Order: sequence, then C-alpha cells, then structure tokens
Amino acid sequence: MNTIMLEKMNTIKTLNVISEGGLNVFKNNYKLDDDHENPDAILLRSFNMHSMEFGNKLKAIARAGAGVNNIPVDKCTDEGIVVFNTPGANANAVKELVLTTLMASSRNLFDGVAWTKTLTGESDQVSKLVEAGKKQFVGKEIRGKTLGVIGLGAIGALVANDALDLGMEVIGFDPFISVDTAWNLSSHVQRAMTIEELFANSDFITVHVPFTDTTGGMFNQATFSLMKPGVHILNFSRGELVNEKDMGPALESGIVGKYITDFPNENVLKMDNVIPIPHLGASTKESEENCAMMAARQVKDFLETGNIKNSVNYPNASLPYTGKRRVAAFHKNVPNMVGQITTALSSFNLNIADMVNRSREGYAYTMVDIENDVNGDIIPSLEEKINQIEGIVTTRII
Repeated sequence: MNTIMLEKMNTIKTLNVISEGGLNVFKNNYKLDDDHENPDAILLRSFNMHSMEFGNKLKAIARAGAGVNNIPVDKCTDEGIVVFNTPGANANAVKELVLTTLMASSRNLFDGVAWTKTLTGESDQVSKLVEAGKKQFVGKEIRGKTLGVIGLGAIGALVANDALDLGMEVIGFDPFISVDTAWNLSSHVQRAMTIEELFANSDFITVHVPFTDTTGGMFNQATFSLMKPGVHILNFSRGELVNEKDMGPALESGIVGKYITDFPNENVLKMDNVIPIPHLGASTKESEENCAMMAARQVKDFLETGNIKNSVNYPNASLPYTGKRRVAAFHKNVPNMVGQITTALSSFNLNIADMVNRSREGYAYTMVDIENDVNGDIIPSLEEKINQIEGIVTTRII
C-alpha cells in the first residue's frame, strides 16, 4: 500500500530530450528537474527504465511514442503508477514513410541511387552510362496493385486511405478494430475475413500491430508460402514480428521480393533485397512535438484532475472536474470495493457528488467527487481510512 499526498508543486523528470512544446505544457505549479530522485511524473522516449527504482511520490510515466517495451509496466501497475503512451501522435509521420518506401522500393529507387553514386569520376561519360545502365532498375507502378494492411489503427487507417487515393486496391485485416477507427476508414477498403486471405491476395503488405506473444514471428515460412511471389513486406511496427531465419531464404528464393524494415540489425543487413531504414518512422520534428505535447497534457490532466486517457496499464476514466475534492483510488478489481470506499466517506459525513469506476483485468480505478466542503485537516485521516481497505493500491485526494 502506498499513500500519495496532495502537494502544491509537482515535479516532472525527463529521461530523454523532450521537445520544448511538451515541456511548455508544465507551467505554474510545476517544476522541471531531471536530477530529482523522487518526481511526481516522468516523461521519456526510448530510455530503458527496467533497472530503475521508483520513489514513493511517482504517480505517472508518459512515453512520448506508442511502444512501452522500455517501461516495466507490470511493476508500475502493482505500485499504482499510471503508464501513458501517445497513440496516433506520430501516425502521419509513419504513414508518409510507409508510402515513400512503398513507391521507392517498387521503382528500385534505392538500388538505382546507390548505383548512380558509383559513377563518380566518370566525368562526361556519366550520362551515357546512366542511359545504358538504367534498364537494370526497371520497376513497377503501384497503381492498380493490391496493398494488404494488417492493423487498422491510427497508422494503418491513414496508410489504407491514402493508398486508395494513389489508385491502389486495399485489403485490411484487423479483428480488433475500434469504432473510432472504423469511422475514419474509407468504405472502399476491402475487409479480409482472415489474415491468410490478405496474405494470398496482396502485392504489398504493411504491418501495423504491436509485438505480442500472438503477433511475434507472424511472418514466417508458413505464411510466406501463402503469399504472391515477389511480394514486398513493409515493417514499421516491430522487428520481432518477422522470423528472420525464415526471411533470408524467402528473399533468396524470390517469394519475398523486398523486405523494408525500420528495425535493422546484423542479420537483415546481410540479406539481399532488404531496405534497412535507420528507425526513422516517427523521426520528424512535427511527430516529436506532437508526441511530447500529447504525453505532457495527459500527465498534467491526470495530476490535476485524476482523469486518465491513453493508459496502457490502467483503465481510461474521466469525470468533468468541478474543483470539488476528488478521491482517486487504484485498487484490485474485487467485489464490494466501491461500497467500502463510499462507506469510508460516509464515516466522515461526506456526500458523493459524482463517481466513476472502471476496471481493466485484475485492477480498477475509482474516482469520487465529494459534495461537501472538505476541511484539509481531515484529508490525512480520510486517506488512512481508505488505505486500510484490503486491496487498495494507492489513494490520492485532489
């Protein structure tokens, strides 16, 4: 059990360079201190936190990006620390790079440019050599070809819609598509009922799903055998989605024509027909700014109101903040927890103005707005009373 006391000044620590726009979100009752050993919140990008010890004041960690593999999420959940990410903030940047490499690989642009640079020193023969050698780089147009999009979240939906505008046929597969995404997805995107159907009918395949036990190694010898010969595979999600031991032979045999990956390593660098991108998917000034500002705003809103949006470990929950005292409690998802919290409030003769309770797997989050004016002197006693309830992880009174 960890009691978190309300403080006027919130300390924010950053573990990576965070854009100025994100840091500027924290004004007035905030202090930016990268050396603080016990901050209220941490903002980061790719810093590896798995060996870090957390202070007892830490309430939130925000990743300015989508992936959270660098954060010990389970540990944070057990300690009542909310982990945020910023889904969709870098979507346009990734989408543009997917479409860029889709077209460039189809036209053999990368190989052509590399070959042309070898003509340095040929002086006035360059033009003749170019004309004689360009036939080795004849490519194909993407118009009329079929793009398979696996994962129709923020990035996948943008890729699918723009590919349609480029004249491609688009097949999408996502058994977990959200209602919001479905509204944003063009009705002309064909739905694949199975991923095998997408594999069999696509000239190009781009994947936009997280790395999980289910998706790891989803591109392998068995799935390659279902694909059209010469298919181009674009991976701007996670390197682990591809079984690299199977990718090598697939490239050699021509089953896979090109493998475009944003996650190069020693294995793929040795393979022919691999286009290794130095992890540039979200590397734009606009994307970094968007991610930083989104992460900062989510942390600020949580610290000031208790509202949670885009958490990866606790349920999203929101109540309009009216300035009344608010009890925010993280707890195990067990029966009668809400009843015990409200009983604790009633023992102080406090009335409930509004309340929300949301659960996620084994944990839940309850916010209760108190109707009465609450004397600050009773706050420690009220926190202690709630923290005596078995199953409470952390309590904060805002």
